[in-house]
Amino acid sequence: MKSMQRDHRNVLVLGTCQMLTVTSRGLFFVASPAVGLAIAPHMALVTLPAGMIVIGNALAAMPASLFMRRFGRKVGFIFGTFFTMMSGIVSTAAVLYENFWFLVLGGLLFGFSAGFAQLYRFAVADVASEQFRSKAISLVLAGGVFAGFAGPNLANWGKGLLENHLFSGAFIFMIATGTLATITLLFLSIPNLTKAQMEGSQRSLIEIMKQPVFITAAVSATVAQSVMNFLMTSAPVAMISECGHSFSSVAMVISWHTVSMFAPGFFTGSLIKKFGEIKIISAGLFLQASCLGVALSGVEVFDFWLAMALLGLGWNFTYTAATSLMTTAYTAAERAKTQGMMNQIIYTVVAIGSLSSGAFIHFFGWNWVNVGAMPLLATAAIVTIWFAGQDRKIENS
Repeated sequence: MKSMQRDHRNVLVLGTCQMLTVTSRGLFFVASPAVGLAIAPHMALVTLPAGMIVIGNALAAMPASLFMRRFGRKVGFIFGTFFTMMSGIVSTAAVLYENFWFLVLGGLLFGFSAGFAQLYRFAVADVASEQFRSKAISLVLAGGVFAGFAGPNLANWGKGLLENHLFSGAFIFMIATGTLATITLLFLSIPNLTKAQMEGSQRSLIEIMKQPVFITAAVSATVAQSVMNFLMTSAPVAMISECGHSFSSVAMVISWHTVSMFAPGFFTGSLIKKFGEIKIISAGLFLQASCLGVALSGVEVFDFWLAMALLGLGWNFTYTAATSLMTTAYTAAERAKTQGMMNQIIYTVVAIGSLSSGAFIHFFGWNWVNVGAMPLLATAAIVTIWFAGQDRKIENS
């Protein structure tokens, strides 16, 4: 009973922190392109601040995991929230002083914070019972539902908070969300690894990564995150500069995209338990492919809305199921380096896509952004089919 109560409290705490992190992310993703359009030295650099979030995430992925192995989840997560507050401060200064490179630094700092926050889903899985694990992961990710509306709408509301300094209010709100996350994490209850767990026998990282289960989980999660980030970073720029849509339309589209990313978390865990990780990963890849079809069919606000909604839903299915699948690839002693490596792979690849998205949409346009995502989804589909075949061979033998 006590274990179940602890599991539920941890889900509530980490789900709340997920909500606050995604709210901050929404604030930055919606406000930074609008600010960038005004102060960037070149149009191709407009998405660079948002892209730096992924760079920071990639740089922090392994250090964050190893830091928590040494000092524990609670200390690590609290440490990560300080980067959100620093990002808000630096990004506010970027608007006040019209300094684009401050905005780039703000994106990098939030990326460091996200590097720690990306481990929320693993943290709850580490201590949850086997029956509750996939549901716990999905419920923590579901914490982003409220943030789907809060982030973009707070950005819109904060647009004119300080007179003559458009969108500075959005970054001020990031300071507040970081502070609230710090306070919330004080109630987290996850025991540190015991000495025996830390010093237990371990396989080499190469040996762990050669497992079909690791390859499949890492590839599918990486593709889901890369495609989602590539399109989500580009969509606001395409809507404003290429299609002439209003900022309020952008905020609405990003709101529903974020909701579609996290609302399925209330039932994705149950779907994984019923159908298994591979079928849910496959369903997610199909939904993201459907997003590309819709995006290529038109550029009205409705087309962007539907495409981004399908993109978010597909991401949730694939990313949650891949995370659940990855928890079967390691022992307690191997946990930190395996989780860190998975996030390292994901956000290194995503970083490349994010940095190229601004130039891609500037030189080639929105349609080619979508065409460029097709080979990634095809790769993930091939790997998933290969793993399913490996699984069937093992069952038959």
